[in-house]
Amino acid sequence: MQRTLSGRPAVITGAASGIGRSLARRLSRHGSPLAIADVDEAGLAETAASLEGPVLSRVLDVRDADDVRRFARETRDWLSLPLAAVFNNAGVATHTTVLKSVPEDDSWLFDINFWGVVNGTRAFLPQLVERNYGVVVNTSSVYGLLGMPKQSAYCASKFAVRGFTDSLRQELRGTGVSAVTVHPGGIKTNIVRNGRMHAELDEQGRSLEQIAADFDKVALTTPDRAAEIIHRGVERGRARILVGPDAHVFDALARIAPTRYFSVMARLFEQ
Repeated sequence: MQRTLSGRPAVITGAASGIGRSLARRLSRHGSPLAIADVDEAGLAETAASLEGPVLSRVLDVRDADDVRRFARETRDWLSLPLAAVFNNAGVATHTTVLKSVPEDDSWLFDINFWGVVNGTRAFLPQLVERNYGVVVNTSSVYGLLGMPKQSAYCASKFAVRGFTDSLRQELRGTGVSAVTVHPGGIKTNIVRNGRMHAELDEQGRSLEQIAADFDKVALTTPDRAAEIIHRGVERGRARILVGPDAHVFDALARIAPTRYFSVMARLFEQ
Protein backbone atom coordinates (compact mmCIF):
# COMPACT_ATOMS: atom_id res chain seq x y z
CA MET A 1 0.00 0.00 0.00
CA GLN A 2 1.83 3.09 -1.24
CA ARG A 3 1.33 6.22 0.82
CA THR A 4 2.77 9.70 1.20
CA LEU A 5 4.44 10.59 4.49
CA SER A 6 5.91 13.93 3.50
CA GLY A 7 3.91 16.78 4.98
CA ARG A 8 1.78 14.49 7.13
CA PRO A 9 1.98 14.22 10.92
CA ALA A 10 4.04 11.44 12.50
CA VAL A 11 5.03 10.17 15.94
CA ILE A 12 8.57 8.94 16.62
CA THR A 13 9.80 7.30 19.83
CA GLY A 14 13.49 6.86 20.54
CA ALA A 15 14.01 10.26 18.90
CA ALA A 16 16.88 11.50 21.08
CA SER A 17 19.58 9.92 18.93
CA GLY A 18 20.38 7.45 16.18
CA ILE A 19 17.75 6.38 13.69
CA GLY A 20 14.96 8.14 15.59
CA ARG A 21 16.73 11.50 15.45
CA SER A 22 17.56 11.09 11.77
CA LEU A 23 13.98 10.10 10.96
CA ALA A 24 12.71 13.17 12.78
CA ARG A 25 15.06 15.48 10.91
CA ARG A 26 14.25 13.93 7.55
CA LEU A 27 10.48 14.00 7.99
CA SER A 28 10.62 17.54 9.37
CA ARG A 29 12.55 18.68 6.30
CA HIS A 30 9.80 17.10 4.22
CA GLY A 31 7.17 19.20 5.99
CA SER A 32 5.78 16.77 8.56
CA PRO A 33 4.61 18.02 11.97
CA LEU A 34 6.19 15.69 14.52
CA ALA A 35 5.47 14.41 18.01
CA ILE A 36 8.76 13.03 19.29
CA ALA A 37 9.53 11.19 22.52
CA ASP A 38 12.43 9.68 24.41
CA VAL A 39 13.51 9.01 27.98
CA ASP A 40 16.73 10.99 27.31
CA GLU A 41 15.60 14.56 28.01
CA ALA A 42 18.81 16.28 26.90
CA GLY A 43 19.10 14.32 23.67
CA LEU A 44 15.43 14.86 22.91
CA ALA A 45 15.82 18.62 23.38
CA GLU A 46 18.74 18.60 20.91
CA THR A 47 16.63 16.77 18.37
CA ALA A 48 13.69 19.13 18.82
CA ALA A 49 15.94 22.18 18.43
CA SER A 50 17.30 20.82 15.15
CA LEU A 51 13.90 20.37 13.48
CA GLU A 52 12.62 22.78 10.87
CA GLY A 53 8.88 22.42 11.39
CA PRO A 54 6.26 22.07 14.15
CA VAL A 55 7.25 19.69 16.95
CA LEU A 56 5.75 18.38 20.16
CA SER A 57 8.54 17.07 22.36
CA ARG A 58 7.74 14.73 25.25
CA VAL A 59 10.01 12.96 27.75
CA LEU A 60 8.58 9.45 27.82
CA ASP A 61 9.43 6.01 29.16
CA VAL A 62 7.79 3.67 26.66
CA ARG A 63 7.53 0.99 29.34
CA ASP A 64 4.78 3.04 31.02
CA ALA A 65 1.63 2.14 29.09
CA ASP A 66 -0.51 4.72 30.90
CA ASP A 67 1.90 7.52 30.06
CA VAL A 68 2.16 6.40 26.44
CA ARG A 69 -1.65 6.65 26.25
CA ARG A 70 -1.45 10.15 27.75
CA PHE A 71 1.12 11.05 25.11
CA ALA A 72 -1.25 9.79 22.43
CA ARG A 73 -4.03 12.03 23.74
CA GLU A 74 -1.67 15.00 23.94
CA THR A 75 -0.55 14.39 20.38
CA ARG A 76 -4.11 14.23 19.12
CA ASP A 77 -4.98 17.50 20.85
CA TRP A 78 -1.82 19.20 19.52
CA LEU A 79 -2.15 18.18 15.87
CA SER A 80 -4.16 20.27 13.43
CA LEU A 81 -4.06 17.42 10.88
CA PRO A 82 -4.86 13.73 11.47
CA LEU A 83 -1.98 11.47 12.45
CA ALA A 84 -0.55 9.50 9.51
CA ALA A 85 2.37 7.45 10.89
CA VAL A 86 3.70 6.02 14.13
CA PHE A 87 7.35 4.97 14.38
CA ASN A 88 7.92 2.77 17.45
CA ASN A 89 11.68 2.97 17.46
CA ALA A 90 12.97 3.06 21.07
CA GLY A 91 15.42 0.27 21.86
CA VAL A 92 18.29 -0.86 24.11
CA ALA A 93 20.84 -3.69 24.14
CA THR A 94 22.69 -6.06 26.44
CA HIS A 95 25.76 -8.24 25.87
CA THR A 96 26.01 -11.57 27.70
CA THR A 97 25.65 -15.30 27.35
CA VAL A 98 22.51 -17.09 28.47
CA LEU A 99 24.43 -18.71 31.34
CA LYS A 100 25.66 -15.37 32.66
CA SER A 101 22.60 -13.28 31.90
CA VAL A 102 21.01 -11.12 34.59
CA PRO A 103 17.21 -11.54 34.71
CA GLU A 104 16.70 -7.88 35.64
CA ASP A 105 18.60 -6.79 32.53
CA ASP A 106 16.57 -9.11 30.33
CA SER A 107 13.34 -7.67 31.76
CA TRP A 108 14.59 -4.10 31.30
CA LEU A 109 15.44 -4.80 27.67
CA PHE A 110 12.24 -6.69 26.86
CA ASP A 111 10.06 -4.06 28.52
CA ILE A 112 11.54 -1.38 26.26
CA ASN A 113 12.19 -3.25 23.02
CA PHE A 114 8.98 -5.28 22.91
CA TRP A 115 6.43 -3.86 25.34
CA GLY A 116 7.40 -0.34 24.35
CA VAL A 117 6.42 -1.22 20.77
CA VAL A 118 3.19 -2.82 21.97
CA ASN A 119 2.35 0.20 24.15
CA GLY A 120 2.97 2.62 21.31
CA THR A 121 0.95 0.57 18.85
CA ARG A 122 -2.02 0.17 21.19
CA ALA A 123 -2.01 3.85 22.16
CA PHE A 124 -1.90 5.35 18.65
CA LEU A 125 -3.56 2.69 16.47
CA PRO A 126 -7.13 3.84 17.31
CA GLN A 127 -6.38 7.25 15.77
CA LEU A 128 -5.32 5.60 12.50
CA VAL A 129 -8.18 3.10 12.44
CA GLU A 130 -10.72 5.86 13.10
CA ARG A 131 -9.73 7.54 9.84
CA ASN A 132 -8.94 4.26 8.06
CA TYR A 133 -5.59 5.67 7.02
CA GLY A 134 -2.01 5.46 8.25
CA VAL A 135 0.89 3.19 9.05
CA VAL A 136 2.48 1.70 12.16
CA VAL A 137 6.24 1.22 11.69
CA ASN A 138 7.89 -1.00 14.30
CA THR A 139 11.65 -1.36 14.56
CA SER A 140 12.86 -4.94 14.79
CA SER A 141 16.42 -5.80 13.71
CA VAL A 142 18.45 -8.23 11.64
CA TYR A 143 18.61 -9.97 15.02
CA GLY A 144 14.87 -10.44 14.56
CA LEU A 145 15.73 -12.58 11.52
CA LEU A 146 18.55 -14.71 12.98
CA GLY A 147 19.55 -15.63 16.52
CA MET A 148 23.08 -14.56 17.48
CA PRO A 149 25.41 -15.52 20.35
CA LYS A 150 25.40 -13.29 23.44
CA GLN A 151 22.24 -11.60 22.20
CA SER A 152 19.53 -13.96 23.47
CA ALA A 153 17.40 -11.27 25.13
CA TYR A 154 17.86 -8.78 22.30
CA CYS A 155 17.05 -11.40 19.66
CA ALA A 156 14.00 -12.59 21.62
CA SER A 157 12.67 -9.02 21.84
CA LYS A 158 13.23 -8.32 18.15
CA PHE A 159 11.71 -11.64 17.04
CA ALA A 160 8.75 -10.71 19.25
CA VAL A 161 8.40 -7.31 17.55
CA ARG A 162 8.46 -9.06 14.20
CA GLY A 163 5.78 -11.57 15.21
CA PHE A 164 3.59 -8.92 16.82
CA THR A 165 3.76 -6.67 13.76
CA ASP A 166 3.24 -9.51 11.28
CA SER A 167 0.09 -10.49 13.19
CA LEU A 168 -1.12 -6.90 13.26
CA ARG A 169 -0.55 -6.63 9.52
CA GLN A 170 -2.91 -9.53 8.89
CA GLU A 171 -5.54 -8.06 11.22
CA LEU A 172 -5.41 -4.84 9.18
CA ARG A 173 -5.86 -6.51 5.80
CA GLY A 174 -8.53 -4.79 3.73
CA THR A 175 -8.25 -1.53 5.67
CA GLY A 176 -6.44 1.70 4.94
CA VAL A 177 -4.00 1.10 7.80
CA SER A 178 -0.83 -0.95 7.42
CA ALA A 179 1.90 -2.35 9.69
CA VAL A 180 5.58 -2.42 8.76
CA THR A 181 8.61 -4.08 10.31
CA VAL A 182 12.03 -2.45 9.99
CA HIS A 183 15.12 -4.66 10.17
CA PRO A 184 18.26 -2.52 10.51
CA GLY A 185 21.68 -4.10 10.13
CA GLY A 186 24.69 -2.46 11.70
CA ILE A 187 23.86 1.23 12.14
CA LYS A 188 26.41 3.73 13.46
CA THR A 189 24.56 4.57 16.69
CA ASN A 190 25.30 4.36 20.42
CA ILE A 191 22.99 1.42 21.13
CA VAL A 192 25.90 -0.90 22.01
CA ARG A 193 27.80 1.75 23.94
CA ASN A 194 24.68 2.56 25.99
CA GLY A 195 23.85 -1.10 26.61
CA ARG A 196 24.30 -3.16 29.74
CA MET A 197 27.12 -5.60 30.49
CA HIS A 198 27.88 -6.43 34.12
CA ALA A 199 31.20 -8.20 33.63
CA GLU A 200 34.15 -5.86 33.19
CA LEU A 201 35.35 -7.96 30.25
CA ASP A 202 33.63 -10.43 27.92
CA GLU A 203 34.98 -13.88 26.98
CA GLN A 204 37.35 -12.26 24.45
CA GLY A 205 38.72 -9.89 27.08
CA ARG A 206 36.88 -6.85 25.70
CA SER A 207 35.27 -4.08 27.74
CA LEU A 208 31.89 -2.68 26.74
CA GLU A 209 33.66 0.29 25.17
CA GLN A 210 35.86 -2.04 23.12
CA ILE A 211 32.80 -4.04 22.04
CA ALA A 212 31.17 -0.80 20.94
CA ALA A 213 34.31 0.23 19.05
CA ASP A 214 34.36 -3.14 17.27
CA PHE A 215 30.69 -2.70 16.38
CA ASP A 216 31.41 0.76 14.96
CA LYS A 217 34.04 -0.76 12.65
CA VAL A 218 31.56 -3.18 11.05
CA ALA A 219 28.46 -0.95 11.11
CA LEU A 220 27.89 -0.21 7.44
CA THR A 221 25.06 2.32 7.54
CA THR A 222 24.70 5.83 8.95
CA PRO A 223 21.51 6.85 10.78
CA ASP A 224 20.76 9.36 8.02
CA ARG A 225 20.97 6.67 5.36
CA ALA A 226 18.82 4.38 7.51
CA ALA A 227 16.18 7.11 7.82
CA GLU A 228 16.18 7.59 4.05
CA ILE A 229 15.69 3.84 3.45
CA ILE A 230 12.87 3.65 6.00
CA HIS A 231 11.12 6.75 4.67
CA ARG A 232 11.24 5.53 1.09
CA GLY A 233 10.29 1.99 2.07
CA VAL A 234 7.17 3.12 3.90
CA GLU A 235 6.12 5.38 1.03
CA ARG A 236 6.60 2.54 -1.45
CA GLY A 237 4.35 0.28 0.57
CA ARG A 238 6.96 -2.19 1.81
CA ALA A 239 5.74 -4.53 4.55
CA ARG A 240 9.30 -5.39 5.62
CA ILE A 241 12.14 -2.91 5.24
CA LEU A 242 15.73 -4.17 5.28
CA VAL A 243 18.18 -1.42 6.23
CA GLY A 244 21.74 -1.75 4.99
CA PRO A 245 23.58 -4.27 2.83
CA ASP A 246 24.22 -6.55 5.80
CA ALA A 247 20.46 -6.74 6.42
CA HIS A 248 19.99 -8.24 2.96
CA VAL A 249 22.70 -10.82 3.76
CA PHE A 250 20.97 -11.77 7.02
CA ASP A 251 17.63 -12.08 5.24
CA ALA A 252 19.14 -14.32 2.56
CA LEU A 253 20.87 -16.54 5.14
CA ALA A 254 17.62 -16.93 7.09
CA ARG A 255 16.02 -18.30 3.94
CA ILE A 256 18.76 -20.52 2.51
CA ALA A 257 20.54 -21.72 5.68
CA PRO A 258 18.02 -21.40 8.52
CA THR A 259 19.96 -23.67 10.90
CA ARG A 260 23.51 -23.36 9.55
CA TYR A 261 23.75 -19.61 8.99
CA PHE A 262 26.34 -19.00 11.71
CA SER A 263 28.77 -21.49 10.16
CA VAL A 264 28.29 -19.80 6.80
CA MET A 265 28.92 -16.38 8.34
CA ALA A 266 32.06 -17.62 10.10
CA ARG A 267 33.46 -18.82 6.79
CA LEU A 268 32.66 -15.53 5.12
CA PHE A 269 34.50 -13.58 7.82
CA GLU A 270 37.54 -15.88 7.52
CA GLN A 271 37.97 -14.97 3.85
